[in-house]
Amino acid sequence: MKVQFLGGAGTVTGSKTLIESNGVRILVDCGQFQGIKSLRELNWEPLPILPNTIDFVLLTHGHLDHCGWLPRLVNQGFEGKIYCTSPTKDITKLILLDSAKIQEEEAEKANKEHFSKHEKAEPLYNLEQTEKVFPLFRVVKPNDEVQLDAEIVVKFSNAGHILGACSIELQLENKTLVFSGDIGQDDDVLMFAPTKPQKADYIFLESTYGNKIHPQEDVKLLLETYINNTVQAGGTVIIPSFAVERAQTLMYLLWQLKQEERLPDIPYVIDTPMGISVLDVFMENRSWHKLSEQQCVDMCKMFTMNSEYQETVATIFDQQPKVVIAASGMITGGRVLSYLERYIGLPETTLIIVGYQAEGTRGRKLLEGATEIKIYGKYYPVLAKVLEIEGLSAHGDQNDLLHWLSALQNKPKKVFLVHGENEPSDALRIKIQEQYGYETTVPMLGQSFDL
Repeated sequence: MKVQFLGGAGTVTGSKTLIESNGVRILVDCGQFQGIKSLRELNWEPLPILPNTIDFVLLTHGHLDHCGWLPRLVNQGFEGKIYCTSPTKDITKLILLDSAKIQEEEAEKANKEHFSKHEKAEPLYNLEQTEKVFPLFRVVKPNDEVQLDAEIVVKFSNAGHILGACSIELQLENKTLVFSGDIGQDDDVLMFAPTKPQKADYIFLESTYGNKIHPQEDVKLLLETYINNTVQAGGTVIIPSFAVERAQTLMYLLWQLKQEERLPDIPYVIDTPMGISVLDVFMENRSWHKLSEQQCVDMCKMFTMNSEYQETVATIFDQQPKVVIAASGMITGGRVLSYLERYIGLPETTLIIVGYQAEGTRGRKLLEGATEIKIYGKYYPVLAKVLEIEGLSAHGDQNDLLHWLSALQNKPKKVFLVHGENEPSDALRIKIQEQYGYETTVPMLGQSFDL
């Protein structure tokens, strides 16, 4: 049996782990690379193996860095089955269609305004190619054992990260392989705590925050303070947000603050069509999160939902103070860019960063104090206040990751640390070896191991 790391190694994006066993090839996640240009360029490279030789794809969850390369995989010949939970199937559909639409629009804009370095800008994939992915989905219920092959069994269990997110247990060749996927915080506002593995020979553990402990901050108090201060200065609050889970968490917290009369009467806007669509998935999958149907309904009443781009334009040019939650979460694309074109150069604006920002993304650059940012080929001065709330992360911190290993009843042969930049991964490697004595490795992109 062999494992090869085709993505999500040395970086938090592009997750792809290939398992080969007795002529069967299984790809765990099929994510898109994001962030620095050298990573993004990998999205255009073919896999080191032919996609038509892969039998199965197992999806941990529906974020773009875990599912966003599926249209390329299918377009290049993959015809196998894609296994995931029901919410992951729904979310992946929304995310891929949104991604394809944005890429088509950005390619068209680049060609029209001539800011692409290429003679003709092309989307990574289009809507037509994306539609070909969906018939390959097979839905799995959590904790059910599914026979992939005569001697291969897979089981999905809750990872707490976003709606439908799971860790994956793969049994083959008398060995148990556990892929954590992205692990949520134990005390998340909306999601239930992750299920811990009890047995594993090999573990593939995410390490996004492998060197960090989330601050014990009062998230609601921070939101209240930042919003009230901005409104008093006559400014607008912009919160770039992942459309799945983060947007809904923010809505819930703002709704609570409004109920407690801690926020002003101003417009509260959700400007992510995908985030609005995800609300339907939330309503249909209440066993996956903590909110009641009534809470979902009441919470939504507080917000103006912008679906059409004309509504976005009207909100942008509305001069009154407001709070806008807009995708994308790492400011790599989407409608948040349209807001920043107008508002990032105004000192009364507050930009609140509420999630992980990968290396090379606009979000990371802003957090690191960039004085200007590039949007659609033009540079804009950064005069807005850029603030961060770390407690809203959908990823567990170092303590959560170490705790996730605490229920193991056997000593695994090896722990591989994936989905992390080098420093966080190495810090977690040292911690695991000190605390548990497990042999722990940080694989490099493209590296393979015999298991």
